[in-house]
This record gives sequence, C-alpha cells and structure tokens, in this order.
Amino acid sequence: MRHLNAFTATAVLVLLTACASRPVSHPAPALSPAASGWQAAVTAIAAGGDNGGRGQAIVQRLDTLGIDWRRQDFEIDGFRGANLLADIGGPADAPVLLLGAHFDKVDAGDGVTDNASGSAVVLALAERFRQQPLVRHQVAIAFWDLEERGLLGSRAHIAQGSEQPVLYVNFDVFGWGDTLWMMTPDPDSPLTVSTRTAANAAGLGLTTGGQYPPTDHEAFLKAGWPANSYSLVDADEIAGILAMYKGDTPGQVPKVMEVIHSDGDTLAAVDPEAVARGIDVVEVALRNWDAEGGTTGAND
Repeated sequence: MRHLNAFTATAVLVLLTACASRPVSHPAPALSPAASGWQAAVTAIAAGGDNGGRGQAIVQRLDTLGIDWRRQDFEIDGFRGANLLADIGGPADAPVLLLGAHFDKVDAGDGVTDNASGSAVVLALAERFRQQPLVRHQVAIAFWDLEERGLLGSRAHIAQGSEQPVLYVNFDVFGWGDTLWMMTPDPDSPLTVSTRTAANAAGLGLTTGGQYPPTDHEAFLKAGWPANSYSLVDADEIAGILAMYKGDTPGQVPKVMEVIHSDGDTLAAVDPEAVARGIDVVEVALRNWDAEGGTTGAND
C-alpha cells in the first residue's frame, strides 16, 4: 500500500503540474448587436461564392429588411453584369444621397475585406436610414458589379443615364482599424467637416485627401458628379498603401495589401467591433451633414 500511495501521489502531482502549465481558454466576448449584424451580412455575402451568389445574398438581406430592390443589367467593355439598386426613403422630391459599394470579388480568397465589408456597411446604413430617415434627403443604395474589371458597374450606371445624386458615398475595404480614411477632393467640404467632428467625438482617427486607391467613386468624379469614399484601416497603413499603388516598396507591407486579392481575404482578417464603431461615425456624420443642408462644397 505504501508503494501504491506513493505512485498515486506522484500521478496526482504530474496531473496538477500539467493542468497548471496549460493556458486557460476563455470564450470570446459576445459581439455587440451592430458588430454581429455586420458580421452576419459579410459571412452571407462571402458564402455566396461567385459574383452571382454574392449578389443573391445581398438581395436576400434586402428582402428580409423589407426593402424593394431592382436589378440594373449592363454590358460594357465586352462584359455583362448586374448592379443592384434600392430606394430607402426620405422626404418626397428631396435630393438623393446615394450610398454604394461593389460586391464582386477576384478569384483568390473569399472577398471579405474586398469588398463584402463595404457592401455590409451599406446594408447596415440602409437599415438605419430606413428606420429613421434623413430630414432633407432621400437615401438610395447601390451594389456595383464588376468593379474588379475596371469599375464597370458604376461606369455603366452613369452611362445608362441614371439620375445624378447630390452626393455619392462609396465604401470599399472597411474591415478593421483605428482610422477612417476618407477620399475627399475638398478637405473643408461639409461632409468632411461633419466626419471629422463625429470621428473626434468617438475617438476614431480620420485621414482625408484626394490621394486614394482606385474604386467606384472615380467613375462619379470623372462624370463630374460629387463623390466621396470611406475605408477603415489602421493609420500606419495609409502611407504604405499609397506608396504601393505608386509602384514603390514601403519598408513594411500594410495589412491591406497583404490581405486583398489573396487567399488571406477571409473572415479571420476583419474586426467587427472596429467596423461597428466606424459605421456609427459615418451615420452621425451623414445625419449632421443632412441636418445642416447637405451641400457638397463642390458646386455650391
């Protein structure tokens, strides 16, 4: 018995030592409702697979929200695609604020950051502006096809003689970070000012300027239509992103450039809580812009 007790004591000691050496796993904290809703939309879009399936996921979400939508078929530069458009609401005969994002992807990866992330932001804002419309503007939304082929969906929308909005606001690569990156030709425009105020109040960084990666706002600007664009990234990525788009090699490759157009563009790369914070700031900025008259600063 003495030998058995000694063996038992040794075994218990070994077991306790092993348990003590293992890291204690804690369940991930539950996401906030806003972050959870955005993540669910991103997951559904990414799970759609090809561009047709991604568009169908967006349509299903619009149906769930009770938002009537329409399909805008197009053919341009030898490619055929289909944009998805919807009117959200607002005062009758008021000028239109158009919010948009592209939903198509390249072959590599799941297209989460580029650009299910931006499409899900537009869906989130559509839900909010449907529940509480703007005071001075109607809100419309658009999901562009074939951006990755050369901004084809947004270019076709303009070429088909669509109504010009008072402002187009684009969302592309809105997946993580401490800084809203805003493409704006005018650093003192009313929306830029209201975005700066909202970001400061929320403790979120803001970087503004005309230098920005190519995305659908370019089609509007080239047509002479006012446009802005938002991304959500880390502040220390921006200089490197711009350098790489100029053909230079930064000392450290930004996360964005490692993720987009790669097999790493998956849900693992994004931060839903950071995105929810960014959506809140953009909503506040747009509501304040609307309440103060909604001018663009470009043609006033």
